[in-house]
Amino acid sequence: MENLLATSSHTRSQPLNGATDALPVLRLTNIEKVYQTKTIETVALNQVNLTINRGEFVSVMGPSGCGKSTLLSLMGLLDEPTRGTIEVDGRTVQSYSDRELANLRNLKIGFVFQSYHLINDLSVVDNVEVPLLYRKGMGGKERRQRALDALDKVGLSARTGHFPGQLSGGQRQRVAIARALAGGPEIILADEPTGNLDSVMGEEIMDLLLGLNRQDGVTIVMVTHDEQQALKTQRVVRFFDGSQVG
Repeated sequence: MENLLATSSHTRSQPLNGATDALPVLRLTNIEKVYQTKTIETVALNQVNLTINRGEFVSVMGPSGCGKSTLLSLMGLLDEPTRGTIEVDGRTVQSYSDRELANLRNLKIGFVFQSYHLINDLSVVDNVEVPLLYRKGMGGKERRQRALDALDKVGLSARTGHFPGQLSGGQRQRVAIARALAGGPEIILADEPTGNLDSVMGEEIMDLLLGLNRQDGVTIVMVTHDEQQALKTQRVVRFFDGSQVG
C-alpha cells in the first residue's frame, strides 16, 4: 500500500534533462507483456504503441481481461514490459533502478483507484498528505498547505478533519483525486474512477476530472467500462485480447 501511495506527486514537475513541452508525457513503443508459468504462457499485451501528449484526456476501453489494468500498471511504472520501451518526458526508463522508478513516480504520476485506497484511521487531510511524506526536502508546513489546496480544488475544504468512513463514495473519490493532485503530477492515471459510484456521483466525478483537464491542463488517462463517460474525453483507445484496436 505504501509503495502505491508513494507514487503520487509534486508541483508540476519540470521535464527531465531539458525536455520541452513538445515531448509527450508518456510513450509506449512495441510493448509486450507476457506472464509465464511452467506450463502456460499468457500474453497480456501484444505490440502496443501508445503516445500520451501533454494536456490530453484519454480513455482506455475494452472487455474485462483485455489488458487495460496491465497497461495502466506499465504506464504507472509499477510493472515492467517483457519487451518494448517506455519513455517518460522523452527518457527511456527501463534502465532505472527500483529507487529511481519510485522517485520518478512520486514526481511525475498521480494515481486514482476505483476503490479509493484511503486509510480509514487518518483524517481526510492526512490521507492527502501521505504521498508527500516521500518527497525529499518537503517540510510539514508545505505538505499541509499542498493538501489543503488540493482539497479546495476538489470542493472538500469543509471536510478536512473528517475520516473516510464519514464520507459518501463520491466524497471519498474526491479525496483520492486530491491525493493524486497534491504533488502536481504531469499525468494522472485513473482506474475506473466512477466504477463504484451511482450515476449521479459518477457524473460529479467525471465533471471534476474534465474540469481539471480543460481548465488546469492536467493530463489524464482513464480506464473505464462506461462508453458514455469515455466519449466525453478527447480520445478513446480500445483494447481486445491484449491488442490495441483503436
